[in-house]
Amino acid sequence: MTQVKKEKFEKDDIRLAKIAKALAHPARIAIIRHLAMAETCCFNEIASVIPLAGSTVSQHLSELKSAGLVTGSFELPRINYCLNEDEWRQARKLLKSFAKVKPGKDKDEISD
Repeated sequence: MTQVKKEKFEKDDIRLAKIAKALAHPARIAIIRHLAMAETCCFNEIASVIPLAGSTVSQHLSELKSAGLVTGSFELPRINYCLNEDEWRQARKLLKSFAKVKPGKDKDEISD
């Protein structure tokens, strides 16, 4: 199988693909929604509202952290998680721009 060379694509398209991959599971979307409302919370609180095993929730948090959408800070004995507001703002901007793509339109013809 041929490897796709990411450098051939626009920087925003690469970022959007990473965000889309991170959001490609309902548990991750639920985590984002929970963190948006709670501002910050510990792992146990997140795990209590997601109907999955704790280890699975941890994997989903890792995916969101890898995409930069969530941050975690150690406050022993816990890790507190929160939505990375700057990255989330950028993600929303990219998603909004992508949602405006219409069939048959050139990139320059897409209106706000």
